[in-house]
Amino acid sequence: MLNSIIAAAAAPAAEAANPYGLMEALDQGGVIAWATFIILVSMSVGTFYVLFTKLIEQQKVINQYKKVRATFWRSNSLKEGSAKLEKNSAYKQIVDDGIAAQEQHAKLTDPVEAHDWLHGSLARSENAINWKLGGGLAFLATVGSTSPFVGLFGTVVGIYRALIKIGASGQASIDAVAGPVGEALIMTALGLVVAVPAVLAYNFLQRRNKAIAENLSSFSTDLLGYMVSNGAVKPVVGTPAPAQVGKPVPAAATKA
Repeated sequence: MLNSIIAAAAAPAAEAANPYGLMEALDQGGVIAWATFIILVSMSVGTFYVLFTKLIEQQKVINQYKKVRATFWRSNSLKEGSAKLEKNSAYKQIVDDGIAAQEQHAKLTDPVEAHDWLHGSLARSENAINWKLGGGLAFLATVGSTSPFVGLFGTVVGIYRALIKIGASGQASIDAVAGPVGEALIMTALGLVVAVPAVLAYNFLQRRNKAIAENLSSFSTDLLGYMVSNGAVKPVVGTPAPAQVGKPVPAAATKA
């Protein structure tokens, strides 16, 4: 009777202990399994870090564009408009570079068309901003393309060690094969878990960067037209005034 009670109490504990888990697979895999696991975890942490930091950076530039459209073109001069923008604004950088290029053009000894000179300067400033916004995307692309192979490497090594252990024990039953091989396949699953968010984040951020690049290009074009026309050409800001309800009818219309 006592033996049956002890066996019944020990049964749940034996069922709770899972010999085929992640930690067990890492312990059996040794240094290579742990190294592969740490690399994949580092890739995953880096992916989410890049994702959230780039989202914050992109949102700042998007909000800056809204402010530019609302306030910048209402200014009387470029310097006045630049003073209204934020200190670290991407659009302020383009305006300041344009003002500096305009001042430098007057100092050139070799005649160069003002349009070409200003266009080149604004394009360089625009490209510098786009390059900064694209920082970190190469890491996401690398993680998305290499993490499945890193996981596959851990799986290959795990299966090799499992087969060596099975050959040494001389047992080839399902119980002896399924456990070690299943543990080795965990690394492939981890590689896919790391790769999928990285690819999704890369495509999402890349699409937002293209939209921001279009806004920068539009603003740069408007700024170039404003500068080469001495302020005569600038985009229309706001909506036209509504028609007056009590506007008097022309005399020509009343004669009918």
